[in-house]
Amino acid sequence: MLTRRAALLSAVSVPLLSAVASAQQYPSRAVRIIVPFSAGAPDTVARIIGQQLSTQMGQPVIIENRPGANGVTGTNEVAKAPPDGHTLLVVSSSFAVNPSIYRKLPYDPLHDLEPVTAICATEGYILVVHPSVPAKTLQELIALARDPNSTLSYGSPGVGNTLHLVAALLNARAGTNMAHVPYRGAGPAINDLIGGQIQVMFVTPPLALQHILSGQLRPLAYTNARRAAFLPDVPTMEEAGMPGFVLDGGWYGLFAPAHTPGDIVARLYREVQAALASGEVRDRFAPLGLDPIGTSPAEFKPFVAAQIKSFAEQVRLAKIEPQ
Repeated sequence: MLTRRAALLSAVSVPLLSAVASAQQYPSRAVRIIVPFSAGAPDTVARIIGQQLSTQMGQPVIIENRPGANGVTGTNEVAKAPPDGHTLLVVSSSFAVNPSIYRKLPYDPLHDLEPVTAICATEGYILVVHPSVPAKTLQELIALARDPNSTLSYGSPGVGNTLHLVAALLNARAGTNMAHVPYRGAGPAINDLIGGQIQVMFVTPPLALQHILSGQLRPLAYTNARRAAFLPDVPTMEEAGMPGFVLDGGWYGLFAPAHTPGDIVARLYREVQAALASGEVRDRFAPLGLDPIGTSPAEFKPFVAAQIKSFAEQVRLAKIEPQ
Protein backbone atom coordinates (compact mmCIF):
# COMPACT_ATOMS: atom_id res chain seq x y z
CA MET A 1 0.00 0.00 0.00
CA LEU A 2 2.79 2.42 0.95
CA THR A 3 4.65 1.59 -2.22
CA ARG A 4 1.55 2.22 -4.32
CA ARG A 5 0.86 5.51 -2.52
CA ALA A 6 4.44 6.63 -3.06
CA ALA A 7 4.14 5.80 -6.73
CA LEU A 8 0.94 7.82 -6.99
CA LEU A 9 2.53 10.79 -5.23
CA SER A 10 5.49 10.54 -7.53
CA ALA A 11 3.23 10.51 -10.59
CA VAL A 12 1.50 13.68 -9.37
CA SER A 13 4.66 15.50 -8.33
CA VAL A 14 6.60 14.98 -11.56
CA PRO A 15 4.30 17.16 -13.71
CA LEU A 16 4.20 19.81 -10.97
CA LEU A 17 7.96 19.91 -10.71
CA SER A 18 8.20 19.98 -14.50
CA ALA A 19 5.85 22.99 -14.66
CA VAL A 20 7.85 24.86 -12.02
CA ALA A 21 11.09 24.08 -13.81
CA SER A 22 9.70 25.25 -17.16
CA ALA A 23 8.50 28.50 -15.58
CA GLN A 24 11.92 29.14 -14.07
CA GLN A 25 13.60 28.56 -17.43
CA TYR A 26 11.10 30.69 -19.37
CA PRO A 27 11.63 31.92 -22.00
CA SER A 28 13.94 29.24 -23.35
CA ARG A 29 13.72 30.42 -26.98
CA ALA A 30 12.23 33.16 -29.13
CA VAL A 31 8.75 34.35 -28.18
CA ARG A 32 6.18 34.85 -30.97
CA ILE A 33 3.57 37.55 -30.56
CA ILE A 34 0.72 37.06 -33.00
CA VAL A 35 -1.06 40.25 -34.06
CA PRO A 36 -4.30 39.20 -35.79
CA PHE A 37 -4.36 42.33 -37.96
CA SER A 38 -2.18 43.99 -40.58
CA ALA A 39 -0.59 47.39 -39.94
CA GLY A 40 -2.48 49.48 -37.40
CA ALA A 41 -2.63 50.26 -33.71
CA PRO A 42 -2.41 46.66 -32.37
CA ASP A 43 0.63 46.05 -34.55
CA THR A 44 2.24 49.29 -33.33
CA VAL A 45 1.59 48.41 -29.68
CA ALA A 46 2.97 44.89 -30.14
CA ARG A 47 6.16 46.11 -31.79
CA ILE A 48 6.85 48.76 -29.16
CA ILE A 49 6.21 46.45 -26.22
CA GLY A 50 7.86 43.46 -27.93
CA GLN A 51 11.12 45.30 -28.47
CA GLN A 52 11.29 46.17 -24.79
CA LEU A 53 10.34 42.66 -23.66
CA SER A 54 13.13 41.23 -25.82
CA THR A 55 15.64 43.47 -24.05
CA GLN A 56 14.31 42.55 -20.62
CA MET A 57 13.93 38.78 -21.11
CA GLY A 58 17.05 38.13 -23.17
CA GLN A 59 15.26 36.32 -25.99
CA PRO A 60 14.04 37.55 -29.39
CA VAL A 61 10.39 38.63 -29.47
CA ILE A 62 9.08 38.18 -33.00
CA ILE A 63 5.93 39.97 -34.14
CA GLU A 64 3.89 38.02 -36.69
CA ASN A 65 0.82 39.49 -38.43
CA ARG A 66 -2.02 37.04 -39.05
CA PRO A 67 -4.89 39.18 -40.38
CA GLY A 68 -8.30 37.82 -41.23
CA ALA A 69 -11.93 37.85 -40.04
CA ASN A 70 -11.50 40.85 -37.73
CA GLY A 71 -8.78 39.12 -35.74
CA VAL A 72 -10.41 35.70 -35.52
CA THR A 73 -7.81 33.94 -37.70
CA GLY A 74 -4.77 34.98 -35.68
CA THR A 75 -6.54 34.66 -32.35
CA ASN A 76 -7.50 31.08 -33.16
CA GLU A 77 -3.86 30.30 -33.96
CA VAL A 78 -2.84 31.40 -30.46
CA ALA A 79 -5.78 29.57 -28.85
CA LYS A 80 -4.53 26.33 -30.44
CA ALA A 81 -0.82 26.92 -29.66
CA PRO A 82 1.10 25.00 -26.99
CA PRO A 83 0.51 26.68 -23.58
CA ASP A 84 4.16 27.30 -22.81
CA GLY A 85 4.33 31.10 -23.10
CA HIS A 86 6.25 31.10 -26.38
CA THR A 87 3.21 32.00 -28.53
CA LEU A 88 1.23 35.04 -27.36
CA LEU A 89 -1.47 37.34 -28.68
CA VAL A 90 -1.66 41.13 -28.74
CA VAL A 91 -5.14 42.19 -29.80
CA SER A 92 -7.43 45.20 -29.64
CA SER A 93 -10.80 45.37 -27.89
CA SER A 94 -12.29 43.96 -31.10
CA PHE A 95 -11.53 40.67 -29.34
CA ALA A 96 -14.54 41.41 -27.14
CA VAL A 97 -16.77 42.42 -30.07
CA ASN A 98 -16.32 39.26 -32.14
CA PRO A 99 -18.52 37.00 -29.95
CA SER A 100 -21.47 39.25 -30.89
CA ILE A 101 -20.53 39.60 -34.57
CA TYR A 102 -19.87 35.96 -35.45
CA ARG A 103 -22.49 33.29 -34.83
CA LYS A 104 -19.77 30.70 -34.26
CA LEU A 105 -16.14 31.31 -33.32
CA PRO A 106 -13.50 28.55 -33.64
CA TYR A 107 -12.44 29.25 -30.04
CA ASP A 108 -14.09 30.18 -26.76
CA PRO A 109 -12.88 33.71 -25.87
CA LEU A 110 -13.35 33.15 -22.13
CA HIS A 111 -11.91 29.63 -21.86
CA ASP A 112 -9.40 29.06 -24.67
CA LEU A 113 -7.22 32.09 -23.94
CA GLU A 114 -5.63 33.35 -20.75
CA PRO A 115 -5.81 37.14 -20.22
CA VAL A 116 -2.40 38.39 -19.08
CA THR A 117 -2.70 42.17 -18.97
CA ALA A 118 -4.27 45.21 -20.58
CA ILE A 119 -1.20 46.89 -22.04
CA CYS A 120 -2.59 50.30 -22.91
CA ALA A 121 -5.65 52.17 -24.15
CA THR A 122 -6.70 55.24 -26.05
CA GLU A 123 -9.15 57.71 -24.53
CA GLY A 124 -11.36 58.04 -27.59
CA TYR A 125 -11.89 57.63 -31.31
CA ILE A 126 -11.53 60.51 -33.76
CA LEU A 127 -14.12 61.05 -36.49
CA VAL A 128 -12.25 62.14 -39.61
CA VAL A 129 -13.16 62.89 -43.21
CA HIS A 130 -11.21 63.24 -46.42
CA PRO A 131 -10.50 66.94 -47.19
CA SER A 132 -12.69 66.73 -50.30
CA VAL A 133 -15.77 66.29 -48.09
CA PRO A 134 -17.36 69.74 -47.74
CA ALA A 135 -18.48 69.15 -44.14
CA LYS A 136 -16.50 71.12 -41.57
CA THR A 137 -18.58 70.00 -38.58
CA LEU A 138 -20.34 66.84 -37.43
CA GLN A 139 -23.75 68.37 -38.07
CA GLU A 140 -22.77 69.29 -41.63
CA LEU A 141 -21.58 65.70 -42.16
CA ILE A 142 -24.87 64.33 -40.84
CA ALA A 143 -26.81 66.63 -43.17
CA LEU A 144 -24.78 65.41 -46.14
CA ALA A 145 -25.17 61.77 -45.14
CA ARG A 146 -28.95 62.12 -44.77
CA ASP A 147 -29.31 63.23 -48.38
CA PRO A 148 -31.01 60.40 -50.32
CA ASN A 149 -28.48 60.93 -53.11
CA SER A 150 -25.50 60.71 -50.74
CA THR A 151 -22.64 58.47 -51.82
CA LEU A 152 -20.65 58.86 -48.61
CA SER A 153 -18.96 55.69 -47.40
CA TYR A 154 -17.03 54.91 -44.24
CA GLY A 155 -14.22 52.43 -43.86
CA SER A 156 -13.14 50.08 -41.11
CA PRO A 157 -10.53 47.35 -40.58
CA GLY A 158 -13.29 44.76 -40.93
CA VAL A 159 -16.80 43.76 -39.97
CA GLY A 160 -17.15 43.88 -36.19
CA ASN A 161 -14.02 45.89 -35.60
CA THR A 162 -14.52 48.58 -32.96
CA LEU A 163 -14.02 51.23 -35.67
CA HIS A 164 -16.89 49.64 -37.60
CA LEU A 165 -19.02 49.49 -34.45
CA VAL A 166 -18.65 53.17 -33.52
CA ALA A 167 -19.45 54.30 -37.09
CA ALA A 168 -22.48 52.00 -37.22
CA LEU A 169 -23.64 53.53 -33.93
CA LEU A 170 -23.36 56.99 -35.50
CA ASN A 171 -25.37 55.83 -38.53
CA ALA A 172 -28.07 54.44 -36.24
CA ARG A 173 -28.17 57.43 -33.89
CA ALA A 174 -28.03 60.12 -36.60
CA GLY A 175 -30.36 58.43 -39.07
CA THR A 176 -27.75 58.51 -41.82
CA ASN A 177 -27.11 55.95 -44.53
CA MET A 178 -23.36 55.99 -45.05
CA ALA A 179 -22.23 52.74 -46.67
CA HIS A 180 -19.77 50.52 -44.81
CA VAL A 181 -16.64 49.42 -46.67
CA PRO A 182 -14.75 46.77 -44.66
CA TYR A 183 -11.04 46.21 -45.27
CA ARG A 184 -8.56 43.53 -44.28
CA GLY A 185 -6.92 45.70 -41.66
CA ALA A 186 -6.57 49.34 -40.65
CA GLY A 187 -3.62 50.02 -42.96
CA PRO A 188 -5.50 49.48 -46.23
CA ALA A 189 -8.52 51.37 -44.85
CA ILE A 190 -6.55 54.45 -43.87
CA ASN A 191 -4.70 54.40 -47.21
CA ASP A 192 -7.98 54.48 -49.12
CA LEU A 193 -9.31 57.21 -46.84
CA ILE A 194 -6.27 59.37 -47.56
CA GLY A 195 -6.65 58.57 -51.26
CA GLY A 196 -10.33 59.57 -51.25
CA GLN A 197 -11.74 56.15 -52.21
CA ILE A 198 -13.75 56.33 -48.97
CA GLN A 199 -14.71 59.58 -47.29
CA VAL A 200 -15.35 58.97 -43.59
CA MET A 201 -13.82 56.90 -40.81
CA PHE A 202 -13.51 56.70 -37.06
CA VAL A 203 -9.82 56.25 -36.24
CA THR A 204 -7.56 55.70 -33.26
CA PRO A 205 -4.81 58.25 -32.53
CA PRO A 206 -1.98 55.76 -33.26
CA LEU A 207 -3.51 55.04 -36.65
CA ALA A 208 -4.18 58.53 -37.95
CA LEU A 209 -2.80 61.32 -35.76
CA GLN A 210 0.16 61.96 -38.07
CA HIS A 211 -2.20 62.22 -41.06
CA ILE A 212 -4.44 64.66 -39.18
CA LEU A 213 -1.54 66.88 -38.16
CA SER A 214 -0.23 66.87 -41.75
CA GLY A 215 -3.62 67.97 -43.12
CA GLN A 216 -4.31 64.77 -45.05
CA LEU A 217 -7.41 64.14 -42.94
CA ARG A 218 -9.85 66.57 -41.31
CA PRO A 219 -11.00 65.78 -37.76
CA LEU A 220 -14.60 66.61 -36.90
CA ALA A 221 -15.17 65.20 -33.41
CA TYR A 222 -13.75 63.07 -30.58
CA THR A 223 -15.71 60.36 -28.75
CA ASN A 224 -14.36 60.88 -25.23
CA ALA A 225 -16.24 62.97 -22.66
CA ARG A 226 -13.45 65.55 -22.80
CA ARG A 227 -11.36 66.91 -25.63
CA ALA A 228 -8.07 65.27 -26.51
CA ALA A 229 -4.98 67.10 -25.27
CA PHE A 230 -3.31 66.42 -28.64
CA LEU A 231 -6.28 67.89 -30.58
CA PRO A 232 -7.57 70.65 -28.30
CA ASP A 233 -9.53 72.40 -31.06
CA VAL A 234 -11.56 69.30 -31.98
CA PRO A 235 -14.92 69.15 -30.14
CA THR A 236 -16.26 66.07 -28.43
CA MET A 237 -19.17 64.27 -30.06
CA GLU A 238 -21.42 65.73 -27.36
CA GLU A 239 -20.15 69.25 -28.00
CA ALA A 240 -20.70 68.66 -31.71
CA GLY A 241 -24.36 67.91 -31.19
CA MET A 242 -24.62 64.20 -30.30
CA PRO A 243 -25.61 64.06 -26.60
CA GLY A 244 -24.68 60.83 -24.86
CA PHE A 245 -22.33 59.73 -27.63
CA VAL A 246 -19.35 59.00 -25.38
CA LEU A 247 -17.04 56.07 -26.07
CA ASP A 248 -13.59 55.19 -24.83
CA GLY A 249 -11.09 54.49 -27.56
CA GLY A 250 -10.52 50.85 -26.79
CA TRP A 251 -7.76 48.81 -25.20
CA TYR A 252 -4.91 46.57 -26.34
CA GLY A 253 -4.28 43.41 -24.39
CA LEU A 254 -1.85 40.51 -24.07
CA PHE A 255 -3.22 36.95 -24.01
CA ALA A 256 -1.67 33.49 -23.76
CA PRO A 257 -3.19 30.10 -24.62
CA ALA A 258 -5.37 28.62 -21.90
CA HIS A 259 -3.56 26.38 -19.40
CA THR A 260 -0.33 28.37 -19.65
CA PRO A 261 1.35 27.82 -16.26
CA GLY A 262 0.48 30.48 -13.71
CA ASP A 263 4.14 31.26 -13.05
CA ILE A 264 4.68 32.06 -16.73
CA VAL A 265 1.57 34.27 -16.84
CA ALA A 266 2.80 36.07 -13.72
CA ARG A 267 6.25 36.50 -15.25
CA LEU A 268 4.78 37.98 -18.42
CA TYR A 269 2.64 40.38 -16.40
CA ARG A 270 5.68 41.57 -14.40
CA GLU A 271 7.72 42.00 -17.58
CA VAL A 272 4.98 44.09 -19.23
CA GLN A 273 4.69 46.19 -16.07
CA ALA A 274 8.43 46.84 -16.17
CA ALA A 275 8.26 47.65 -19.88
CA LEU A 276 5.43 50.14 -19.35
CA ALA A 277 7.45 51.85 -16.61
CA SER A 278 10.42 52.31 -18.92
CA GLY A 279 11.10 55.70 -20.44
CA GLU A 280 11.60 54.15 -23.88
CA VAL A 281 8.06 52.75 -24.06
CA ARG A 282 6.41 55.79 -22.49
CA ASP A 283 8.23 58.12 -24.88
CA ARG A 284 6.96 56.10 -27.85
CA PHE A 285 3.42 55.75 -26.51
CA ALA A 286 2.87 59.44 -25.69
CA PRO A 287 2.91 60.90 -29.25
CA LEU A 288 0.49 58.17 -30.34
CA GLY A 289 -2.09 58.99 -27.67
CA LEU A 290 -1.56 55.63 -25.94
CA ASP A 291 -2.04 55.48 -22.17
CA PRO A 292 -0.12 52.68 -20.36
CA ILE A 293 -2.28 50.46 -18.13
CA GLY A 294 -0.68 47.18 -16.99
CA THR A 295 -3.60 45.58 -15.11
CA SER A 296 -2.98 42.27 -13.35
CA PRO A 297 -4.31 38.99 -14.77
CA ALA A 298 -6.80 38.86 -11.88
CA GLU A 299 -8.15 42.27 -12.90
CA PHE A 300 -7.98 41.77 -16.65
CA LYS A 301 -9.92 38.50 -16.79
CA PRO A 302 -13.26 39.84 -15.39
CA PHE A 303 -12.75 43.05 -17.35
CA VAL A 304 -12.66 41.08 -20.63
CA ALA A 305 -15.83 39.19 -19.66
CA ALA A 306 -17.59 42.48 -18.84
CA GLN A 307 -16.44 43.98 -22.14
CA ILE A 308 -17.94 41.09 -24.09
CA LYS A 309 -21.32 41.80 -22.46
CA SER A 310 -21.00 45.56 -23.00
CA PHE A 311 -20.12 45.24 -26.68
CA ALA A 312 -23.04 42.85 -27.21
CA GLU A 313 -25.37 45.69 -26.25
CA GLN A 314 -23.55 48.15 -28.52
CA VAL A 315 -23.78 45.73 -31.45
CA ARG A 316 -27.53 45.48 -30.83
CA LEU A 317 -27.91 49.26 -30.76
CA ALA A 318 -25.84 49.60 -33.93
CA LYS A 319 -28.12 47.08 -35.64
CA ILE A 320 -25.23 44.96 -36.88
CA GLU A 321 -26.41 41.49 -37.88
CA PRO A 322 -24.18 38.59 -36.76
CA GLN A 323 -22.45 36.73 -39.57
